[in-house]
Amino acid sequence: MSQREHKKNGEQPTLNSEHKLHGVMVNPRAVCNVCKRLYRDPKILPCLHTFCSDCIGQLEPFSVSSRSHRDGPEEGRGGEASAADRTSVTVTVLCPDCDSEVDIPPSGPAWLSTDHLALDEVFLETLVTNGPLGCDLCGEGGAERRCEVCCVNLCEFCCQAHRRQKRTASHCVQRLEELRSRGRLCRPVLCSLHPGQELRLFCQPCDLPVCLECAATLHRDHRCCPTLDVIDRHGDHIRELVTARLRPRLEQLERSLQKVEVSQDALQTRVEEAASEVRAFARSYASAVEAHCVSLLRRLEELRVQRRNQLHLQRAQLQQALLDVRGGVEFAERLLSCGSEAEILSAKGVTLRRLTTLASYDPHLATVAPDDGSSISFMPREPAGEVEGYPVVGVLHSKTVDLSKCTIEGEGLQRGREGQQGHFTLVCRDSAGEQMARGGEHVLVSIVNKEKKNCTVETTVIDSNDGSYTVSYTPEEPGAYSVWVCVKAQHIKGSPFILNVKRKFRRHTGTFHCCSFCSSGGAKEARCGCPGTMPGGFKGCGHSHKGHPGKPHWSCCGSTAEQSECLPASVMAAVSPRGHLRTVEL
Repeated sequence: MSQREHKKNGEQPTLNSEHKLHGVMVNPRAVCNVCKRLYRDPKILPCLHTFCSDCIGQLEPFSVSSRSHRDGPEEGRGGEASAADRTSVTVTVLCPDCDSEVDIPPSGPAWLSTDHLALDEVFLETLVTNGPLGCDLCGEGGAERRCEVCCVNLCEFCCQAHRRQKRTASHCVQRLEELRSRGRLCRPVLCSLHPGQELRLFCQPCDLPVCLECAATLHRDHRCCPTLDVIDRHGDHIRELVTARLRPRLEQLERSLQKVEVSQDALQTRVEEAASEVRAFARSYASAVEAHCVSLLRRLEELRVQRRNQLHLQRAQLQQALLDVRGGVEFAERLLSCGSEAEILSAKGVTLRRLTTLASYDPHLATVAPDDGSSISFMPREPAGEVEGYPVVGVLHSKTVDLSKCTIEGEGLQRGREGQQGHFTLVCRDSAGEQMARGGEHVLVSIVNKEKKNCTVETTVIDSNDGSYTVSYTPEEPGAYSVWVCVKAQHIKGSPFILNVKRKFRRHTGTFHCCSFCSSGGAKEARCGCPGTMPGGFKGCGHSHKGHPGKPHWSCCGSTAEQSECLPASVMAAVSPRGHLRTVEL
């Protein structure tokens, strides 16, 4: 993310990364993380991070979109919101702290919520560092005193006028030098439309704090209550989100992050152990084995980088979620504990929106199961092909095939039929019974007739590249066969298997009828495979006549089972030696 460089000016010295001003440590809550200076007109982004209004305005747009919207209460401070929707250009920027996409109001950063807590920190830091303070009344002279009742800084001229007025003559006015060693000072939250008027009322329809003049003029028809009457309800809402939902989420994120960090250490340890095993094995070979060792280490490094990147991604996601929730919780707790009623109500809207968003985000932390490298293993006795013409052994696997766990799926391993293609699936599994996620294994399938040793069946093995292998075959003769299924020249559990191949299925060529007289429409030449006869010169069978089976049957063979094979000629000859020539009774 690229950010524009802020122009240097002489108003405030720039702070270094340790937040020092003139060699003195500065409270980081009073410093803008973009310009590294004390806040100037601090504004709260929707992600609850605070920056100077000018710094926000100088951020490069991440995206620009046109959308229709209705003027909100922030745009219509006086409650005179436009009745019709209008189209405006919305600029989206990336937060410099968390990289969240945040929308800037169409009217500019000035319409973002002001961070009054940050202004308090700047004021206190200015007192501590002897920085210049302007008069809050005339804005011209340098402030030398402060009214503890009105909470305003006064120059010498305004201080005298303050004491001459009847209603402020009794106020306690102290010199700023006497206040520099004290703690936090309370600053009033003043109305932007009526300077000098403090926001002491809360307009419920508009959902924003107002001053007395705003309530009497712009909000005269609205229900306005003192801030003391509504602060408990709105403060409890923020407190409930923090306590009931975000605090448990914060603890869950911390536990998940710790889990990922522990897994990172375990992964690194396991990788180092596997590397030691590889090096110890490689030392017993000459140059070819040394080259093979380098190849194995390269593969191991690839596995480490791949899984480390996955853990880094999980860690980054959890860290960002943790930072977001912690930032929201800290901001809300500081707002509730340090902010005045007006300060809480002023930042209530953006705070509730952010806290609600954080509370509703569910990264499914319970399903986080980091990879600790336990699946990485080195197989020192497994053939690895040839290196520089020498056969070598030793292969790295993230999973290994366990021959006792491999399974066969499909009925084609037990039953087959002559002339018809059969098939079954070999599933390679690891020691945990999980299917291998890769192919490439050397699979050999051999089918041999148990009685005729020279009668073999050609097989085809197709690698699905997901740990499964499809085996297809077409037997030419019926009988019992022995099926050998080998992986890496070794039988899997249960091999060899027994395959029973049945003879070829003979389909019926006739009609399944009640009799030939009915099925042929009374044709005398119609014949039937059953032994039934019929007088009158008919060559087929008829109901209730001699030889009729008494139930529906096939005209080709006389079989009374509809779902059956056609009877062979030998069976038909035994039933009717004369074939289709029937004895006709006249």
